[in-house]
Amino acid sequence: MKKYELMYIVKDGLDEAARKAEIEKLHGILTSNGAKLGDVKEWGLRDFAYPINKQTKGYYVVLKLTADEAALNEFSRLAKIDQNVVRHLFTVDND
Repeated sequence: MKKYELMYIVKDGLDEAARKAEIEKLHGILTSNGAKLGDVKEWGLRDFAYPINKQTKGYYVVLKLTADEAALNEFSRLAKIDQNVVRHLFTVDND
């Protein structure tokens, strides 16, 4: 298992309770596939540099995790079909 950093953006239109539920659901996808979550930082609502799907803001979340490729693939698959996830990106964490 390798160390990764994941950044994802949840769409702006969700109220706080729905946003928290969405974040928990996304983290549950990772943990149910064997990933170990580390430091979670919620950056909050930020402006986009350019409109994405006619949206100009999103709620950013960055987390460090240890996972294998299957967990990353499953998260990516489900995030792509989730209407509340604007973007996501995994990077290898060399720390």
